[in-house]
Amino acid sequence: MSLSSRPRHPHGNTGDSYGRNLLDRIQAGTPHGERPLTFSAELPARESRFDDWPEWAGPAAIRAMQTAGIPRPWTHQADAASIAAGGGHVVVATGTASGKSLAYQLPVLTDLAGDSLGTALYLAPTKALGADQLRAAVALTESDPDLASIHPCGFDGDTPTEIRQWARAHSRWIFTNPDMLHIGILRSHRRWSRLLRNLRYVIVDECHSYRGVFGSNVALVLRRLRRLATRYGADPVFVLASATTSEPGAAASRLIGAPCAEVTEDGSPHGPRTIALWEPPLLEAVTGENDAPVRRAAATEASRIMADLLVEGARTLTFVRSRRGAELTAIGTRRMLADIDPTLPDRVAAYRAGYLAEDRRDLEAGLADGRLLGVATTNALELGVDIAGLDAVVVAGFPGTVASFWQQAGRSGRRGEGSLVVLVARDDPLDTYLVHHPSALLDRPVEATVTDPTNPYVLGPQLLCAAAELPLTDTEIDDLEATDVVAGLAADGLIRRRPHGWFVTADVDPHAAVDIRGGIGGQVAIVDGESGRLLGTVDAGRAPATVHPGAVHIHQGESFVVDHLDLDDGIALVHAEEPEWTTSAREVTDIAVADVAEHTRYGDVDVALVHVDVTHRVVGYLRRLPSGEVLDSVELDMPPQTLRTRAVMYTVTPELLADAGIAADRIPGALHAAEHAAIGLLPLVATCDRGDIGGVSTALHADTGLPTVFVYDGHPGGAGFADRGHAELTRWLGATRSAITSCECAAGCPSCVHSPKCGNGNHPLDKDGAVQVLSAVLAAVAAG
Repeated sequence: MSLSSRPRHPHGNTGDSYGRNLLDRIQAGTPHGERPLTFSAELPARESRFDDWPEWAGPAAIRAMQTAGIPRPWTHQADAASIAAGGGHVVVATGTASGKSLAYQLPVLTDLAGDSLGTALYLAPTKALGADQLRAAVALTESDPDLASIHPCGFDGDTPTEIRQWARAHSRWIFTNPDMLHIGILRSHRRWSRLLRNLRYVIVDECHSYRGVFGSNVALVLRRLRRLATRYGADPVFVLASATTSEPGAAASRLIGAPCAEVTEDGSPHGPRTIALWEPPLLEAVTGENDAPVRRAAATEASRIMADLLVEGARTLTFVRSRRGAELTAIGTRRMLADIDPTLPDRVAAYRAGYLAEDRRDLEAGLADGRLLGVATTNALELGVDIAGLDAVVVAGFPGTVASFWQQAGRSGRRGEGSLVVLVARDDPLDTYLVHHPSALLDRPVEATVTDPTNPYVLGPQLLCAAAELPLTDTEIDDLEATDVVAGLAADGLIRRRPHGWFVTADVDPHAAVDIRGGIGGQVAIVDGESGRLLGTVDAGRAPATVHPGAVHIHQGESFVVDHLDLDDGIALVHAEEPEWTTSAREVTDIAVADVAEHTRYGDVDVALVHVDVTHRVVGYLRRLPSGEVLDSVELDMPPQTLRTRAVMYTVTPELLADAGIAADRIPGALHAAEHAAIGLLPLVATCDRGDIGGVSTALHADTGLPTVFVYDGHPGGAGFADRGHAELTRWLGATRSAITSCECAAGCPSCVHSPKCGNGNHPLDKDGAVQVLSAVLAAVAAG
């Protein structure tokens, strides 16, 4: 697409801008004949909207804010802070760099300055974000003597023992994370009675990141916090901060288990932005599985774009999906720059989790003061780190949610000047859809945060933790709709009823058994067989697909290859190695319908939300080069595993398929291709990763007697993703069809209907048949 014919976003204008000039320069560097730009738009600047300091705000709190360089609050800050000060739970959901912190800092500082005993609790999903917010709170409280008694203090896994003891005894504002709240505070709540008895506020920062099983666990941890606070006589106000997302009030209410107001009108300024959507071309000399075409890798394309931007003197941040990718992108950029200007390579670096704190701070300072011109990073720089003045952001692959995209894009133009944001599409159906349907990305948030605290596989262990902290009452059990779950726990001898409620049995230690970030069930330890170092853990259910023998495992930028997996002992042994390829498991799957939760008939199409038993077995893995080229396929013999979960399902009659032009011999390939593409597009309507879900298609399923497609949650009991797909079926399948038709390949590729996990080697696949199937299903649903 040429610049003269580029589409215009409805928000935009056609005037030249700094961001537009940068886009023209990187286009000029595109190889002859390639037209990767699919869309560009100019998003206008937004002016500041200020409010006066609220009358309720304490003078010490206002002085601290003004000392920090805040003469007046923006409107959304004042609105959210006032709701909280008035006793209402509130979520402020505005853009990056919109100062959401003030919405909780102002009421907390006001309340704690006027009450010598009052306490507050701050929760962050990452240590880096919590550390940044702690530093800000320390600076505020040290700037005014009337705030000096608050003593903000961190409490996480890295906190030394003596500081933990001091925090329990003296700090009135604890900065921690949900993990430590679960294992370190709630389990030992009697030692934290001073905090809980006087708890005024609970801050939940970046709450949009709590989704799926992690979010469901956090929702139940927060309910446990509220019941213990009530036990100690406190009734804290919850203040939540979120990226711009769909229905933030409803999501926050589900998270804390209480009604929550929302503030979404952003009063902060930002400079004009040029947004560009970029699709790397299909490669002529490289093919993937079954000789399917592959695109130039997004990270490779991002390296070239970043190099072009740095040559122009534009401070640039490039987001990539993995730690290894961040390192490789920085290396590739430095290599290109070395041929142009020998002074530039030293001004490029990688940034990711796993670096020492002092190294991270040096990189942040170098990017802020101009010593570094470009940084390739994982999402470690998406949250919490205040970096201003960037000219450009390159996003190598859609980061999974629209909220994350805007978080990353918001790192550009933070001095009110023009900037450029480029989204480079990966070889993936969702990326393909977004670069050809920009309104799905730019016009509004398209996903809602999905949590399901009622999932019995999450709820059961959390109920044991709650009962260990304080006996459960029948009323609490009824409120959680957990009667059957408690009955199951009692039958297993884990909990018993006494006159004063439900108690855990004496030999149960439920807190240690719950990994709130991990999956459900046992864990497999990943151990370096040469040094004995524990690298991490993986859910037992995911281990065959992720740490099978021969799998490449990346840990904090280091590459390892798995030598041995023992599921009985829960250990995977690895050795350090830097292979040039990556691996992806291939699985075969059978699915059986156990129960039907919801069912609707649309003529020749049935749509249902069902409970299913999924039996899958890893049968091998592919080794791929960074270009996407498949080196080989290696066979494995792994034990089968069965998962009880939820799925969205649709069936079609053979007659409808025949009317749609699909002959009987084409049905398996058409359904298979439609299933693969639907898996790739479910993250459009549910905040999940493609790895969180799976699918099965069959021309004749034993339980339905019809051609059937299933897409299921990859977590025991379900994480709410299939439910969301069922609720948004028309938009989901409509986008799936659009992604397939938008892809310029002839017969299918990873950008539309190929799946990296397919146990059948992506065969058979019928790209055109998938479009016909989806069109027939959508037409039937529309007709009612």
